[in-house]
Amino acid sequence: MSTTVSSPEPALIGVAETTPAARPVAPASTGRTYLVKTLGCQMNVHDSEHMAGMLEQAGYVAASPQDAAAEAVDVLVINTCAVRENAAGKLYGNLGRLVPIKRARPGMQIAVGGCLAQKDRAGIVDRAPWVDVVFGTHNLDALPVLLERARHNEQAAVEIAESLQVFPSTLPTRRESVYAGWVSISVGCNNTCTFCIVPHLRGKERDRRPGAILAEIEALVGQGAIEVTLLGQNVNSYGVEFGDRGAFAKLLRAAGAVEGLERLRFTSPHPASFTDDVIAAMAETPTVMPQLHMPLQSGSDRILRAMRRSYRSDKFLGILERVRAAMPDAAITTDIIVGFPGETEADFAETLRVVEAARFASAFTFQYSPRPGTPAAELPEQLPKAVVQERYERLTALQDRIALEEMQAQVGRVVEVLVAESEGRKDEASHRISGRAADNRLVHLALPSGTSIPAKTSATLPDDGSQASARPGDGPHDAPRPGDLVAVTVTRAAPHYLVADSGLEPGGTFEVRRTRAGDAWSVRWSGAVEHSHGADPTGCGTSTGAVGPVLLGLPTLGSRPS
Repeated sequence: MSTTVSSPEPALIGVAETTPAARPVAPASTGRTYLVKTLGCQMNVHDSEHMAGMLEQAGYVAASPQDAAAEAVDVLVINTCAVRENAAGKLYGNLGRLVPIKRARPGMQIAVGGCLAQKDRAGIVDRAPWVDVVFGTHNLDALPVLLERARHNEQAAVEIAESLQVFPSTLPTRRESVYAGWVSISVGCNNTCTFCIVPHLRGKERDRRPGAILAEIEALVGQGAIEVTLLGQNVNSYGVEFGDRGAFAKLLRAAGAVEGLERLRFTSPHPASFTDDVIAAMAETPTVMPQLHMPLQSGSDRILRAMRRSYRSDKFLGILERVRAAMPDAAITTDIIVGFPGETEADFAETLRVVEAARFASAFTFQYSPRPGTPAAELPEQLPKAVVQERYERLTALQDRIALEEMQAQVGRVVEVLVAESEGRKDEASHRISGRAADNRLVHLALPSGTSIPAKTSATLPDDGSQASARPGDGPHDAPRPGDLVAVTVTRAAPHYLVADSGLEPGGTFEVRRTRAGDAWSVRWSGAVEHSHGADPTGCGTSTGAVGPVLLGLPTLGSRPS
């Protein structure tokens, strides 16, 4: 069931039911510009790609960088998070700032989607009556129709589904990157962690069939991507819905064998479901990168029980030991919560002990804050802010020391870096480009003398539809393009990144491998390729040969077994 509310004022004035089968197609809104702003995790980033794909399929046009920066658009979508601290404050702060912008742009529409929209529902319009559309995590496909409904009726349209209506991966997708992409293998979560509201907002786990996942990966690779990250709220429990406990390891091997794919990653696994067959699949599949993000949350077994995390610290460290035995160069990262209700100094000391033993390459550290609707929010012994802050500072100081030591161990190593489009904020000033090594460490590369950073210049496609012959980055003195791979020697380390200035040294390592992904980036920025909306005969968005922003519809499985 889904709830639809139309309201010209903050008050709720009507409720009706909608079903996916009855949903009309939104009329084309040719020429209206849009911008999607994302708050939150990788799942939200990928959901935003689906939102952009649906808008473009409905005739909307992505805003120019200048208009996007000024938020001078016809439709602005905010994809919200309900997990991060002060999520509501960030949303309503953004909405308040948009009031004068909307007043100055007659016809502008503001839509709010994502986890906080699923949670707060019509309350968003109550607090911000200038919002035109509210939709939840279970009905992303409703966005274009709701925009048109709100515009036609001149009143807010709120629709929140109680269960998943359409699997997001079957929706059109406007990929932000042509050289790397997200692929969802499941949505939702069956765990009951007391601090987490995600299962309530995204529902029980739903798994895609392997054939559909592999078809989407093949489609991405066909568009030029060489790196794919598999996404799931609890990615390694994949297969629980269709009763195959070994499904995730099998999927890693099958996905890693897709021709043309060079890097395969996944996030985020749960320690309780992490099995040795997954470690074997990682170690034995060359395209699976030597990287693992494994959330710890706490090193105290007592606190892990209170969190309803179904593993203990010894099991967690044992997994890391086996991963490193199979993949000695693996970089392992984590999530840690400080100040969970009832955490004592002894509990916190256990977290410090495990962090010291785990030798994480990096960690996302959080100060606990209550999330309404979660069991932990009702627990006694909520800790004073000053206590949590002091422990947080001790934890980050320890982890920064460990991270620096782990980074310094990389100095002198030759690493292959996948050049990114926007990883280094100071690249232009330092004449560097940035990207990720195989283990996902951030690397800033110095360009050899006389090398120019690739520009988004014009290129044309040959009549036969093959790759363009004149692309930025093809000249002898041009830098590697985003999507290209560069071998460099690490020369310096910091806690959160590596520097490779070997290209400045006479005879120093700077070996460029131009890739299909770099070609795809060049063609995308040439403007020579129109956007694909997943309507090509294959169903995979691959009929153009070259690449605009990648927009995938439902992949065609053909004879692939599932």
